[in-house]
Amino acid sequence: MDKPCVVFWFRQDLRLADNPAFCAAVKAGTVLPIYILDDVNSGRAKMGAASRVWLHHSLHSLNRALGSKLSVLSGDARTVIMALTKKEKIKEVFWNRCYEPWQILRDKKIKHDLEESAVKVSSYNASLLWEPWEVLKGDGTPYKVFTPYYKNGCLQVMPPRTPRLAPEKMRLADAPKGSLSIDGLDLLPVTTWSSKMMRHHKVGEMAAHSRLATFLSDELQDYKVGRDVPSAKAISRLSPHLHFGEISPHQVWFAAKEQMKDENLQCFLSELGWREFSYYLLYHFPGLPTKNFRPNFDKFPWSTSTKQLRAWEKGLTGIPIVDAGMRELWQTGIMHNRVRMITASLLTKNLLIDWRKGERWFWDCLIDADLASNTAGWQWVAGSGADAAPYFRIFNPVTQAKKFDPQAQYILKYVPELAKLPLKYVFAPWEAPARVLNEAGVVLGETYPTPIVDLKTSRTLALEAFSAIKGVS
Repeated sequence: MDKPCVVFWFRQDLRLADNPAFCAAVKAGTVLPIYILDDVNSGRAKMGAASRVWLHHSLHSLNRALGSKLSVLSGDARTVIMALTKKEKIKEVFWNRCYEPWQILRDKKIKHDLEESAVKVSSYNASLLWEPWEVLKGDGTPYKVFTPYYKNGCLQVMPPRTPRLAPEKMRLADAPKGSLSIDGLDLLPVTTWSSKMMRHHKVGEMAAHSRLATFLSDELQDYKVGRDVPSAKAISRLSPHLHFGEISPHQVWFAAKEQMKDENLQCFLSELGWREFSYYLLYHFPGLPTKNFRPNFDKFPWSTSTKQLRAWEKGLTGIPIVDAGMRELWQTGIMHNRVRMITASLLTKNLLIDWRKGERWFWDCLIDADLASNTAGWQWVAGSGADAAPYFRIFNPVTQAKKFDPQAQYILKYVPELAKLPLKYVFAPWEAPARVLNEAGVVLGETYPTPIVDLKTSRTLALEAFSAIKGVS
């Protein structure tokens, strides 16, 4: 058995290709590849249930690619790393950087401890196109608006680096005593929910590249318009692969740029830019997951209705497009981006429920739950965030459904109890005459909920509430 010379710590980079730190570790000698499930330091950012399911399968995929050499550990990463390097007499540790506030704080402490023990630490960027500290305004302060950040900052600073191939040869050490099995991490729930959810997905580095290839060949050409249509196959569905690092943004960026040079490509690249912007905001404003970016929202009179929150979570609001989105989330672990905005708008601007409560539900249910994108997105919709939607922009879910799901294909997929209604009433069944409801077998309040909120009245109340805090500092 080869004795390890260096440790490579897998984190949100569960791949072999275009993995800068892993490539450097392989060049340095025999590598002990490890993964640590650190629920001790993550606190509020502890991985949600759906993400843990994806992680379980992704680790199995990675382990196969490593010839079953992945060492799996659990606990306080600082304690685990120090004990491991001492026991195995390791002189160098490699990792790729993570950008969530708790990870930055933890990694600084680990680096300090290792260097105090004469262990060299080498870290690299594997998950962002641009480092957050590289893109600043002329006065040295961070951007707070996406367009100048992306166009005047990112695209002018430097182009993304080209992707790197996976190492051709690797010398990997066996897992030391005390390592766990992947199954031993207990990432899967005891219910059948996770297995049903994962029927919709393929996990791992190979699956990520297959998904990218299909998107680029079959779907990118309709992206700019089609990405807003929840029933259309015009979205990349790469977000969980990117979050867990089964594919890098550099690989996606360069593969996409080899395709057509038109508005669809530019639109898709800008969406990668939005992902970067979310991480950028999280880095420069680490309070983003819990604090309103705009302090005037600290005075907002949020509702405390648990009953309405639970109806929203379960897809029982009585508003079909919202219920379809929330049911898609529960059943598949994903939700179409346009519908994410519609459901979030209803929660924060019609029900007046704190965006943080919606964010927490998404965090637990999304397989692509990403602290940066999730919190930035919720604050954007609520109006409390950077570059946020104006307070007066309140999505009308009925209008949105008619515009982006005109044949109700998406709605009826997840709300089949409305299937016998005439199309014009599917978007707002409460508007249907009693005779029509009866013929369709729909009994509001029994077979399908009555709306938990009046859209017109709640919009007026929301505008009044938002107007009241406009000038509050």
